[in-house]
Amino acid sequence: MRLDKFLKVSRIIKRRTIAKKIADQGRILVNGKEAKSSTKVAPGDELTIKFGNKTTVLKIDQVEETTKKADAADLYTLIKEEYAEDFSLDD
Repeated sequence: MRLDKFLKVSRIIKRRTIAKKIADQGRILVNGKEAKSSTKVAPGDELTIKFGNKTTVLKIDQVEETTKKADAADLYTLIKEEYAEDFSLDD
């Protein structure tokens, strides 16, 4: 399955166009390698997603063409989620 479609079906990113955009900007790694939106993903692959001020690392458990909202989280296992530090200047 294409990376952008998996991100939408699993509801990690709600819109496929957004998933395609961030993938094509080089902000998603599949198994440690920069991935484009058309990169094929399969169970066992590890995704690193840099979106906004958050970096998420997850492992794909299964790939489905469609899924219900309640079952979407079963498609992957969250390994790590980190937020960038909030750097504010004190005056």
